[in-house]
Amino acid sequence: MVGAVRLIVGLGNPGPGYAHTRHNAGADWVRLLAAERGARWRREARFCGEVARLEIDGSTLWLLVPETYMNRSGQAVAAVLRFHRISPPEALVVHDELDLSPGMARLKRGGGHGGHNGLRDIIQALGGARDFARLRIGIGHPGPGADVVGYVLRRPAFEESERMREAAARALEVIPALAGGDWDRAVRQLHTIDNEPG
Repeated sequence: MVGAVRLIVGLGNPGPGYAHTRHNAGADWVRLLAAERGARWRREARFCGEVARLEIDGSTLWLLVPETYMNRSGQAVAAVLRFHRISPPEALVVHDELDLSPGMARLKRGGGHGGHNGLRDIIQALGGARDFARLRIGIGHPGPGADVVGYVLRRPAFEESERMREAAARALEVIPALAGGDWDRAVRQLHTIDNEPG
């Protein structure tokens, strides 16, 4: 059995201009988790971001939203892992995923960065470690030859946003399993739900 998740990181860009854009899906999800659980955020300069602490069924779970830009996310993640003596496999990074349609959310353990600048920087900051878990929030792809950068930095259309919110709510339901170290149950619970938009 994989160990319990002790840190959840939500990736995004700081500032109101980037709020609720597709690229901030990870940060938005972690803030939603904190709000649902009544966690309080505090800025920590040593962690280059905002942190919050949750207690779930007797387990302590740290939340982090880096305040660096996406391509410097690793600085914050590495700092929190070192300070709290958390190993990369005990971290869950939540990020936007072009290869999943809006309305889908998938758990994954390990792997490469797939061109995602936040994941790329985290892997580099962790000395090449790739064995952290990921929660991939689908944002869809604009299509071949499209302006991907412009697409991810814009807010989704209303219908897409609604589907993303539904997927986010389903993903929140697996937090107790992740905090309890039951990765297989979390995956079954999330992946067997019909995540395809109706």
